[in-house]
Amino acid sequence: MDMEARLHADHGDELRLWLRMLTCTQLIEQRIRSRLRERFATTLPRFDLMAQLERVPEGMKMTVLSKRMMVTGGNVTGITDQLEAEGLVQRVPVEGDRRALLIRLTPAGRKVFATMALEHEQWIVQALGGLSAREVETLYKLLGKVKQHVKQSEPEGA
Repeated sequence: MDMEARLHADHGDELRLWLRMLTCTQLIEQRIRSRLRERFATTLPRFDLMAQLERVPEGMKMTVLSKRMMVTGGNVTGITDQLEAEGLVQRVPVEGDRRALLIRLTPAGRKVFATMALEHEQWIVQALGGLSAREVETLYKLLGKVKQHVKQSEPEGA
């Protein structure tokens, strides 16, 4: 049962739209998780961590990684430990700060991630393949408007 099954006839269009977006996101995410597991014996959080590191070749501190991934430091540490054991990431001391470490992809990690990222992109293209190029562009712009509105209407101090 997906999120849209919760709807009643008296629910407004905004709620219906929200649940449709949420359902689509969950369906695509389930497919991505499954394919990452089947194809690469990995998880979405591991893929996400590697994606963050790929964007910053010099590496990132654990605190920055956990903020970007919106997970606890403990989660990032556990994933990092696994990836380090597999030779895909390394911990590098920060010059001038003996307690801090940067996490970065190893050359092997970059190669593995590049392969995964290419297939991941193809999976997303397939998932959205029911839309024309014009529909993709329109939906992208409309969701951009939603994003901007939500950001502007955020209460002070939030």
